[in-house]
Amino acid sequence: MRRLWLIFAQVTTVALAIVFVVSTLKPTWLQKGQGAIAPTIVLGGSGAASGGPAGAALSAAEASSSSRSGYSLAAKRAAPTVVSIVASKAPARDSEMDERWHRFHFGQRGPGGRKDPSGERAQTGLGSGVIVSAQGYLLTNSHVVEGASDIEVLLTDGRQAKATLVGTDPETDIAVLKIELDHLPVIQFGHAETLQVGDVVLAIGNPFNVGQTVTSGIVSALGRDQLGINTFENFIQTDAAINPGNSGGALVDVDGNLVGINTAIYSRSGGSLGIGFAIPISTAAQVMESLMREGQVARGWIGVQTRELTPEFIEAFKVPVKEGVLISGVLANAPAAKAGVKPGDVITQIGSTAVHTPAQLLLAVSAVPPKTATTVTLLRGEKELAIELTVAQRPKPKQ
Repeated sequence: MRRLWLIFAQVTTVALAIVFVVSTLKPTWLQKGQGAIAPTIVLGGSGAASGGPAGAALSAAEASSSSRSGYSLAAKRAAPTVVSIVASKAPARDSEMDERWHRFHFGQRGPGGRKDPSGERAQTGLGSGVIVSAQGYLLTNSHVVEGASDIEVLLTDGRQAKATLVGTDPETDIAVLKIELDHLPVIQFGHAETLQVGDVVLAIGNPFNVGQTVTSGIVSALGRDQLGINTFENFIQTDAAINPGNSGGALVDVDGNLVGINTAIYSRSGGSLGIGFAIPISTAAQVMESLMREGQVARGWIGVQTRELTPEFIEAFKVPVKEGVLISGVLANAPAAKAGVKPGDVITQIGSTAVHTPAQLLLAVSAVPPKTATTVTLLRGEKELAIELTVAQRPKPKQ
């Protein structure tokens, strides 16, 4: 009996050893004669399962998408809607000496310009734009197309078209173009008013004419003004790289929605130093609607020159208020002059809106529709006055 037990133990040990070696080196041998078990893939959030090769392929694609870091989805959504703009201007009439200099160095073709039969230089400008409507409307910067006699738009799918200028608003640096093409990609508008400092944004455009480029950064600041770039300023500041050629391009959020139109950079070298500015889409959309509807932006104007109400002025003239806007000049025949506003007055309120700075006064007056009556509250010495006047249309700025 003992002998039989020893034989059984040895056979069992040898069999287990063989199974272990086979399962390690040739595991497929053990699966012969058995149906292979199909992998089960659980779709996120559905609770459903699918098996077989199709399910496995879907799982692999989803796993790859979820594991990939970055903002590729936002770029894929927004990039096809961003176009390159080539704006050609009429040849400039140079002096004879200047013309000889250009012909000596560049022949009959100006630097970066097109050949002109007269031998003069046809100037070209490069910029970017964003398709915002399936009907072919585009947003870009006013300075990109300023003075252009011919505007050409190049899409990322290789198509190109001549663009017509719907209107420009130099005071916000916004222009609206229109092209006649079918099946246009259209960007979705985001909410610039919900942006916060630190939010990730992407800048998309055609810098230095190298081709469409996507750069990333964060919102560095909001409400930037008094930069001397435009008359009406409320910029989004970002450190996403913006370079020459990016003007008029898109600033998008992490979902690929348009939150701003790239317009300017602070630079000592001509390249990006990490300080770029974009016009909020809320402002750009309002300007676009006015340009499409009326061909211009209707803004109020009363015709005054203003200064900050400084502590020194308050002390010297014993002004009884500490907040307001000092009127330093009144234009003849302007609404303010006709209503009796005088230099030295301190305006504290336009309608129901309190104003503390010249920028606030400018915005408050411009928000009043032209040919509309409003009340201007001001101090003249120690006396408070409420003056009724009719706001006029703001004159177009000189080029």
